[in-house]
Amino acid sequence: MTGGSPAGIAWRYLRCNSRDRSVATIAGIAVTGVAIATAAILCVLSVFNGFKAALTDRSDLLTPDIEIRARQGKSIHQADSILSVVSGLPGVLHASPVIEEQTLAIFDTHEMPVILRGVRFDEYRRITSLDSILVLGDPIPDDPLACDPPAGIISVGTASRLQLYNPGNLSGDRLFLFAPKRNGRINLANPAASFFTDSITVSAIFESQQTDFDANTVYLPIEVAEGLIQYDDQASAIILRANSVSDLPQLKRTISMTLGDAYTVRDREEMQEISFRMVNIEKWITSLLLFFILIIASFNIISTMTMVVIEKKRSLNALTAIGMPRHRIGRIFAWESFYITLVGAVAGLVLGVILCLLQEHFGFIKLEGNGREMIMQSYPVKLIWFDILPVAAGVLLTGLFTSFIAAAFARSRSRLGK
Repeated sequence: MTGGSPAGIAWRYLRCNSRDRSVATIAGIAVTGVAIATAAILCVLSVFNGFKAALTDRSDLLTPDIEIRARQGKSIHQADSILSVVSGLPGVLHASPVIEEQTLAIFDTHEMPVILRGVRFDEYRRITSLDSILVLGDPIPDDPLACDPPAGIISVGTASRLQLYNPGNLSGDRLFLFAPKRNGRINLANPAASFFTDSITVSAIFESQQTDFDANTVYLPIEVAEGLIQYDDQASAIILRANSVSDLPQLKRTISMTLGDAYTVRDREEMQEISFRMVNIEKWITSLLLFFILIIASFNIISTMTMVVIEKKRSLNALTAIGMPRHRIGRIFAWESFYITLVGAVAGLVLGVILCLLQEHFGFIKLEGNGREMIMQSYPVKLIWFDILPVAAGVLLTGLFTSFIAAAFARSRSRLGK
């Protein structure tokens, strides 16, 4: 950067003390405004990253790495054959069938519709973290079918609606399940004859902090579910756990190519697509609103440059007298405007990174509410260094916009000779 270049002259203008204190004050306000807006954008992005990470952590408990479903219809036919093929693929650690169906649950005088999930508990434990979210009762026995009736577990929402508060008592009251017969008409004279009925003893209650699972879910042995739903070598889905999370994209492609177009293969993010999409939409809409605030803050830079141009009118006249073209004079103040934005951007990014790291590691800002009932006590923050790039790019684009206006104003003043 040479001393006679527009950038060099602008740097000297920025470093030297202004005779007019109001100009220095407005310049300081402009830098502060850009810094605060930049830090706010980075912090907001990091907070939404934190919420997404928290959502991912909770979804990992009961959501498998990959899920396979039939593209048409509710069930996979010849599920054992498909399971055998999938289990033999490289990269698959565990695989298991799952049966899902809506049924009616009745306990004592209380009833409610529930989502029945029939699983092989020994395999399901290896694919998910079901045992880690039991909040009341005992773990599922090694052989749940050996209990009379077979043992199962229910969600906290189901327990609340049915007022079933005594899990773990395998000789206790039964939870009855009713599923409509798949074939035949309903006998109005004897409606009960149109349903298959079975029962389980509730071994435990679980809470995953996910509404999809906690509201109305009942887990029971897959053999009981097959009899209740009248499935024969059928499954609603096949779930699996991969050897490595990093290999999921390749494993997903391998399964899709092996099974063909008759099946849909989804990974964890696709199964939670709606939740993740909402978080991402809120994240970028909020950031966009803050960028508008940044643009408003940039008008302080325009005001600052207007006053600087007026203050430097003698310098402008001198530069014009020695033959400097008006476009080079405009570049001087364009560079000075850009420098102010750059200083504010760097200060804001440094401030934002410090605030995010402090909140991420120490959690100074707490969430309101009863801490015992909350999943997290402080705002979740996760600083993703890649987020700095779009923030810095947006701030620098704003700086180019203000530089253009500052240059145009300086050229007009030099032409008028005022």
